[in-house]
This record gives sequence, C-alpha cells and structure tokens, in this order.
Amino acid sequence: MIDTLIIGGGVAGLGAAAHLSPSHQVVVLEREEVLGYHASGRSAAMFEQDYGPPAIKALSRASRTFFEAPGEGRETYLSPRGLMLVGRADQRAAFDADLAELDLQEIPINDALARVPILNREVVAFAALHDTATDIDTDRLMGDWTKDLRRQGGQTVLRQEVMTISRTDKGWRVETRDTQYEARQIVNAAGAWADIIAETAGVTPIGLQPKRRSIAQLPAPEGRDVANWPMLMGVGEAWYAKPQAGKLLVSPADADPLPPQDAWADDMVLAEGLARYEEMVTTPVTRLETSWAGLRSFAPDGVPVIGEDPDHPGFWWYAGQGGYGFQSAPASARLLRDLMTGQRPEIAPHIIDALDPARLR
Repeated sequence: MIDTLIIGGGVAGLGAAAHLSPSHQVVVLEREEVLGYHASGRSAAMFEQDYGPPAIKALSRASRTFFEAPGEGRETYLSPRGLMLVGRADQRAAFDADLAELDLQEIPINDALARVPILNREVVAFAALHDTATDIDTDRLMGDWTKDLRRQGGQTVLRQEVMTISRTDKGWRVETRDTQYEARQIVNAAGAWADIIAETAGVTPIGLQPKRRSIAQLPAPEGRDVANWPMLMGVGEAWYAKPQAGKLLVSPADADPLPPQDAWADDMVLAEGLARYEEMVTTPVTRLETSWAGLRSFAPDGVPVIGEDPDHPGFWWYAGQGGYGFQSAPASARLLRDLMTGQRPEIAPHIIDALDPARLR
C-alpha cells in the first residue's frame, strides 16, 4: 500500500509528485512511453502572469518567485521574451480591451518595427508591448521535478494504461494492463483523460472538455535572427507567433473541441491561422517545416479543478488547467500539497473556493 498514486505524467502530475514526495510515498502512472507526451510536451511555454481568468492569474503570480529563483542551486527557469500585440485600424475597440486584460502598454509603430522588422506597417495600425512576459524552460522544469520525486524515493512508471479503479477498505485499487496498485489516495492528473479516469473510479465527471491547439513551425523569415523578437499576438488572440530555437512557431490559436486523443493539426485550421499571421507581416509563408497539435482541457467555467472530490474522499482532482498549466504549475502543486497535508495554503480562500471541484456538483 502506497500513500499517493498520481495518474498522469505531465507537468501537473510531476509537480504534484515532487511536492508530495517529501511527506508521501508517491508513484506516478503514465500511459505513454515518455513523460509529458501530450499537452505538456506541446506547449508554447510562455509565462505571462496577466493571462487567464482571475484564479489563473493568482496562481501564476504566486508561481513567479519559484520560476525566478527555484533554489537548490538551480538557475531560473525564465528567459526574456516579451509579448507584443498588433492590430488593424478596424480593431481599435478589441485592441483596447486586450490592453486592459493583458496589462499591455501601447507603443509607436516605429518601435514595434524596430523590434520585429517584418511587420507590415500598411496593415498594422496599433501595437502594444509587455516586456515582462518570458519563456519557460519546460523540459528542465519537468526534469527537475522528476529528479526531486526520485530522490525522495518516489517512482514514475511508464506504459501504464489504467483499466479499473475500485474502492477498498483502506483506499483504492488501480489495475493497469499488467500491474495492480493499492493506494490510500489518488490524484487525478490525467489531463484530457481526467473525466474518463473519474468514471473508471465511479466518480462523477466534472464536464471536462479537451480543445485542440495547433502549431506550425516555420523557418526564420528571410533567414533573420529571431532570437530577440517578442512573441506576437493578434487582437483577440486570433493567432500568435513565437520564436523558438531559431525558428518561428505560428498558431491559429484554435480551440476546437475534441474527445481525448493523440491530437494532430488540421491543415485547414492551420492555413486559416497562417493567413491571419501573413496579413500582418511582409514575408509570406512559403514552407512549413513541421506541425503538431495538443489538447488543452477546460472545466465548464474555464477554471482549473484542484481539490478533493466532495463525494469520494481520497480522490483528488488536479485537472482542467487549459492553456495555463505551466505558468501556474508551481503554485498549483503547492496548493494541492497543502490541501492534501492539512497545511495552510498561501492562496487566498476565495481563489481556493473558485478551484474547488465542489463548485461543479
């Protein structure tokens, strides 16, 4: 019998495991052959603390100190990027709404061109910037949390698709295709599959909806050095473009509902997003190097679900992070740990209530 069985080996499951392992015997089950295979391995990897609903903003702001100074001799997980919003002349009202929502500062078009020379000044009428947006070193973060877990005696077990979950006198019995586990508590960090895991355990689903987010990787426009360009975003998040490893990642910012699956980019959706991007720049898209998609999963109200199921003690929800999983992960993991161990959370009570799965019953 182990203390805590975590189902899901993405950033949520690994963060929970790393934070619980000093006080719990922890095992993480991942159905794929590698950790972080689905949403966590397909993230744009940005930290923008003013992006998302109020509960996400609170978690993201509480995560910043850890990202900047993780301790244990580790370097910051953040590196400068910046976020630039661009809009057409007919988008003034929506542009102003984005300024307020994202806490951006409007800048002259000439300043925007100095930072991103391929902007089309005949189309781009407004621009705004937030210099504090940063990249997150997601691979190193998940790697460090995995090391922390194992250093405390915890385990990650791959290729473990959950087949049955049943109640026992002391907790839960989880059967995979080839192994059986006994645990006092379960943490459901299964991402797009979290409702399926709940149903398998006889727990009422929360109405989780996975939504596809597609990305195309392009060569650097005209062979330019894009390393210091900010992330670009269209008004209303109609598209975005992010420099990464000398390339440019362009997304239509799609959010098409799909059932849980190994998602793939839709060619038509990508083409529409690339057209919106092309409208704002002077360099046409002539070649896609590769493309992919991931599923970002949302609760019905768009707010993550973190807490014990009100009807099933010992079954803990840690799901519905949407597109904010990485930027809120440190504070989210600490909150889950505090709730599970009876410690006093750092997060305000009204935010905890907003995240509580009981709100969806």
